[in-house]
Parts: sequence; C-alpha cells; structure tokens
Amino acid sequence: MLQLEEHHLISQEYTLPMPYLCQVYHLLNLKHLESVHGFSLNNLKISQVGRFKATQSGGIIKFQTILNSSLSLLKMFRQPVVEVDLILHTPYTIELNVPVYNGKKIFVIFNVLPLGHSEHKLFIDIYSDLALPKPILQVLLHCASMLTLFEDLPYLQKLSKANIHHSINNSIHRGRASHETMQLFNRFIELYGSCLQQPPTFGAVELRPILNPS
Repeated sequence: MLQLEEHHLISQEYTLPMPYLCQVYHLLNLKHLESVHGFSLNNLKISQVGRFKATQSGGIIKFQTILNSSLSLLKMFRQPVVEVDLILHTPYTIELNVPVYNGKKIFVIFNVLPLGHSEHKLFIDIYSDLALPKPILQVLLHCASMLTLFEDLPYLQKLSKANIHHSINNSIHRGRASHETMQLFNRFIELYGSCLQQPPTFGAVELRPILNPS
C-alpha cells in the first residue's frame, strides 16, 4: 500500500438519499455501463463476459469492453478493446480495474457506507500509474467521476423507488439471476443475502483498496 500511495490521484465523497443496496446493485450490474453511461463512456459496449472466480469474501469477474465511437475521449487512455476486472472485495468495497496504454492501469475503488435505511455515503478513490502529468489527470478524473455520478442518480432513484430490499428478498427465494452480467451480484446475495434485513451501523469504515486479491 505504501508503494501504491504515490499513484493515488483523487478522492471523492458523496452522501446519497437512497439505501446502500441500490449502490451495491448498481455497481455490480455490468449492463448499467451500457444503459446508464452511454454519454460519459461514449457508447461503450460489453462484448463478452469471461471468467468468474469466487473469493472468500466476494469474487472477481472479467469482461471485455469495446469503444465503438471513433470520437471517444477514452481512446486517449486505452485501447478500443480491453478486458476489465470487476472485484467484490467485501459487502461494501468494490474495485474496477481498467488496463490502459503501455501496461499501465487505472484502479477505481468504491466504498459504500450505510447510514440507515434510506441513506448512504459513497467514497470513490482512483489510482493510476499512467505516465501523464498528475494535475492534468486529476482534473480529467474529477470531471469524469462527477459526470458518471450525475448519470447514475436517476437510475439509483429508480432502484430506490422499486424497493431494492424487496427485490433482493425475491431474488433469494427465486434463486440466482440467470444473466452472466449479474454473476457478482449473485455472489453478493449468496454470501450476504441473509444479513440484509437491517443495514449495519458503523463508527468507521476502512477505505484502503486491496488491489491484488488472491
């Protein structure tokens, strides 16, 4: 972690008026990258979902993404086709691991802190070893992160109105969602579904990422 600290670029913190499970569901649903972030990600497409590996406290899923737009600003940082890792570390920590040029990577760490039945905090930390001036990267990533959150809000509000606890309870009783893009959410339900009736209360939350899970 001391070696990675020098690659930390930005931190953001938001208090959002919806259950934390809405945020977890949203982050673990791969298809939302296409359906919700069409503008900020320039019509990024998920071409295939690859290997899924269960871990003791979560899981790792690999999926291929394609930048279809010839005008995509993301092509400044990455190839048109790359394999991305999405990692569930704990019930409250999720990592998005994106390869960029020359063997470099961008790590986005999401930490979700429940504040009750209808409110949570979202912490976003971004790390990268990209060989670009740090101030420029920080400005770009701050803008990109705020834009994606702005796009997420209507989706999160829709999930909140749909009573996410009820939907998850139904999922537990019916069995797993069949679509391969929901494998990490299925793993979340498998590990933590029986404990979702009452959101926990925390005095503090650990925000340090685990970037190389076994």
